[in-house]
Amino acid sequence: MTSWLDLDATDPFGLQTLPYGVFSTADRPTPRIGVRIGGFVLDAAAAAEQAGMESGETWACSSLNRFLGRGPQAWAAAREWLTMVLSGDAYRDAVEPHLHPLDAVTMHLPFEVADYVDFYAAEHHAANVGQIFRPDSPDLPAAWKHLPIAYHGRAGTVVASGTDVVRPSGQHRAAGSSLPSFGPSARLDIEAEVGFVVGGATDLGMPVPLSEAGDHLFGVVLLNDWSARDIQAWEYVPLGPFLGKSFATSISAWVTPLAALTEARVDLPGQEPEPLPYLSGPAARGIDLHLQVTVNGTVVARPEFRHVYWSPEQMLAHLTVNGASLRNGDLFASGTVSGAEAHTRGSLLELTWNGRDRLELDDGTARGFLEDGDVVTMTAWAPGPGGSRVGVSEVTGRIVPARQPASGGGYGER
Repeated sequence: MTSWLDLDATDPFGLQTLPYGVFSTADRPTPRIGVRIGGFVLDAAAAAEQAGMESGETWACSSLNRFLGRGPQAWAAAREWLTMVLSGDAYRDAVEPHLHPLDAVTMHLPFEVADYVDFYAAEHHAANVGQIFRPDSPDLPAAWKHLPIAYHGRAGTVVASGTDVVRPSGQHRAAGSSLPSFGPSARLDIEAEVGFVVGGATDLGMPVPLSEAGDHLFGVVLLNDWSARDIQAWEYVPLGPFLGKSFATSISAWVTPLAALTEARVDLPGQEPEPLPYLSGPAARGIDLHLQVTVNGTVVARPEFRHVYWSPEQMLAHLTVNGASLRNGDLFASGTVSGAEAHTRGSLLELTWNGRDRLELDDGTARGFLEDGDVVTMTAWAPGPGGSRVGVSEVTGRIVPARQPASGGGYGER
């Protein structure tokens, strides 16, 4: 199927993708929902009104949350309608006036994040971190192959792609010292992850079975779980990450529907031992998603999501098995996507082995961890129908210097 926009057949944001976002324009600064098609943004509500789609008012909002609450049947119907009006010449006159060039819009956070959970679902990443942070212990925690391990993050610090990231300050302890000091993180890192956007709220106390988990998975974003490794290493035992990760989490401005990734679903890596029954079944499948990470324009990693041990459906089923409810706009992330080969490692912690092996960038500089002014960009694509590519929109962020508390006092070195 082709669009009357006459898109290049290789465009990863053609009819096979149709991601959702929230945008505004100079002449109309009110944020509203848009759909990306090639190099354009379709004002979804305005086009639906003119083309006679009765339920288009769901898109006349400054976030996707209301649409997320409509559930999988509404998501499917909307995708079918969008495909129809962007491919059928009969709708061109009604739809074309509501297309805006991508470079003429401002993008916003696509949904209000209700809760944020970050998993730890890639075996090679978990093992690498174990070797670096716990060299005298087993690489993997005892529970790791029995359940998807995760921590609860801070929903209020999830930001849209393009937002600057302020270098965090906190406590960290220098090697050989018995006491901590306070100051800007010197080991600021990235984590290349895939985020999953949830819709279809559930009642407290009602687990979502694995077979129904897909009904709550609306779409995917790329996610950079910025991490202050020196703060993290000092604080994280025994309760896990806190200030070392809660200062910022960047996500794509566009949400690629999971329905666009049907052709990219693949078998998981072998799970041994077999998970407990609530985590077992044919719904547990991986995604053949190819990621790329650049620092200041230099490609530093190409992680492969198909190597992730736990599937998104298993993560969601485990997230709710104790009765925890889902809310429209929940976000959960895969954890760092890393593979067995060095170039597939999705964090600087692993790529440089905790700063030991510095990365050479194309500008002649080298990095152990991020410096102020560094720009990190992650992109991804998956195979689509008929040999096409499905794009997952980039997530990018620039590091800016740490800020001191306005009041001053009590925050400096010991």
